[in-house]
Formats: sequence, structure tokens, C-alpha cells
Amino acid sequence: MPVDRFILLPPDAARPGRIPLPPAFTVKAMTEDTQGRFSLLEVIVARDIPRHIHHAADECIYVLDGELGIEFDDRKYSATKGTFVLLPQGVPHALLCASEPPPRVLQISSPGGWEHYVEDLIEAGPSVLTDGKLDPAKINPIAAAYDLFYEERQLPEAAENGAERDSEQAD
Repeated sequence: MPVDRFILLPPDAARPGRIPLPPAFTVKAMTEDTQGRFSLLEVIVARDIPRHIHHAADECIYVLDGELGIEFDDRKYSATKGTFVLLPQGVPHALLCASEPPPRVLQISSPGGWEHYVEDLIEAGPSVLTDGKLDPAKINPIAAAYDLFYEERQLPEAAENGAERDSEQAD
């Protein structure tokens, strides 16, 4: 019965998940709360989120505070307080921390599941980081379960080493 799904959260409250999340992630509506239709999180974007593609979900962002940089397809945008962004499935995008303090946003994923992905990333801990940044190659095994794919751009140094190896093999 729909009345059984009513939720009223006081300020700063979060829905309890499988594991406690850091303060940067506050789950307001879990996938299970919405019968899978969406999940809603309040997020502080303190780290850049590398280019990725949602193959099954649309992502909506509403900026509450600060400035969020957005790379969508091959264009760059700036989203400040009050800005709404729809990031449709199938199009590569990245979210960038463009202010201090970091931007605070409402993030809606439809269908839901985003909060479970965040839980899995938090459980993975520093193993998904390289030099303190999210590493797409390390995230992708976790992301695959959520129909997400992060672009794995080759670092310039690795590209040069590969070119040197190719050159040596040609000799």
C-alpha cells in the first residue's frame, strides 16, 4: 500500500543502508523506498568523478551550493546554486569540484541503485584510488554490476613508454 512507503526525514537525517556512508553521502530515498524507480542522495562532490557512461540510468543533479563543473559529451559547463542538470543514459560525462567549499548537490538516479554502488565503492576503500584520485581501471570491476563504465584514459607517461616499446620492437 502506498501509504506504507511514506518517509519524512528531519534535516541532516539519512536512510540507513547496508553500511554507514561518509558524511559526503546522505541517502534520502533508497531504491527499495521507491520500488526501484529512483534513488536520491545529497552529495558533497569533494573529488572529481572521472568520465563515465550510465548504460541503464539517467542521472539528475540539482546544485544546492557551490559550483559543479560538468563535462557532458565533449562540452564543458558550469553549474552553480539552483542549476538543474539531466545527464541521460548512454552519454559520457564527468563531474568536477569547481569551488571551495566543494559543491553540494542532490543526485537522483533513475532507475535507482546509485546508493548501493556508493556503498560498494566505500567498502573497496583506497583500493579504487591511485595517487588519491579515483582510478577508472580500479572502479570498473565494481561499476560493471551497475551498468556503469569509466573511461580508462592512458596516462601520457604510459603512452610514451608504450610508443618506445613499439619503436624498439620495430627495430
